[in-house]
Amino acid sequence: MSASPEQVASNPPTGLPLVSFLIPAYNHEHFIEKCLDSVLLDKYTNKQLVIVNDGSRDRTAQIIGEWIAKHKSSLDIRYVDRENKGIAATLNELTALASGDYLRLGASDDYFLADGTTAQVAYLEANPAKLAVVGDSIVVDDRDRIVHDSAMVGLFHVNKARYLTDEGIRREIICRWAIGGPVPLLRKRGLEAAEGWNENLLIDDWDFFLRLTALDVVGFVDVKVGAYRVHGTNTSKTKDTARRIANLRNMAEAVSRNLALFDGRYRTMLRAQGRLIAAKIAYLESRYVNSAWNVVMFGGLRAVASVGSTPARSGGLR
Repeated sequence: MSASPEQVASNPPTGLPLVSFLIPAYNHEHFIEKCLDSVLLDKYTNKQLVIVNDGSRDRTAQIIGEWIAKHKSSLDIRYVDRENKGIAATLNELTALASGDYLRLGASDDYFLADGTTAQVAYLEANPAKLAVVGDSIVVDDRDRIVHDSAMVGLFHVNKARYLTDEGIRREIICRWAIGGPVPLLRKRGLEAAEGWNENLLIDDWDFFLRLTALDVVGFVDVKVGAYRVHGTNTSKTKDTARRIANLRNMAEAVSRNLALFDGRYRTMLRAQGRLIAAKIAYLESRYVNSAWNVVMFGGLRAVASVGSTPARSGGLR
């Protein structure tokens, strides 16, 4: 069922750019209230909440409706409840509904930390050439117990110092995806540069950030800005073989879609990731010789990239 957006007027303070918090909600009845509360508790004062319930089959829509009824006088809220269309279509719809200069991306099972938005807005205000900034997050379980104090270090095992330069961010986004949870803040015009979210993909975030990093427009603040929740229904953590293969095929499509955006060693790095993805698909399909061959090719391409000459900047989005 599709409903008209519910809009509640507010009187935002002057002098601060408007931040729209975007929440795609789907079957998270146990977590959605914590997520919505975190928007209200965020210390950044000029904000708007935009929610699309993407055809949830549990009590998510009911909980959202009750929460809005309780807090509609405190916050500018836009809400749509409709049939399921998928995460990429939902993100595109959320951005179309948003009025903010900046877009804070979340998920209905995660939540925001109170000081994160202020730090991220300050970064983008000080760095006008950047179109997006990411931060770190804590990792919590389904009972809100902290599993890792840093998702980047404890969950994804990356060296955060590599995110302090454009070259480091580019290498990390290509080779070791570690942007998990409600950690990005985007300029709304950054969506035009990245051409929005690809609605043909099941997993859209790596594809989206590959397009941004090709332009060197992603920054980083070493601040914990959100809480990333790990639980049994995380899309990226599924143990279902068919679903894992489908997810990997989506990643392979992201490689093909974005390869032309990179030059020099960065293109070689992305080709290497394509081989690694192909190896994982072949292994899950019990094609072990093919898997081994792709692993060898992955290693060779990584070696070529590591000894390549100083990389040229990419030609940008085409």
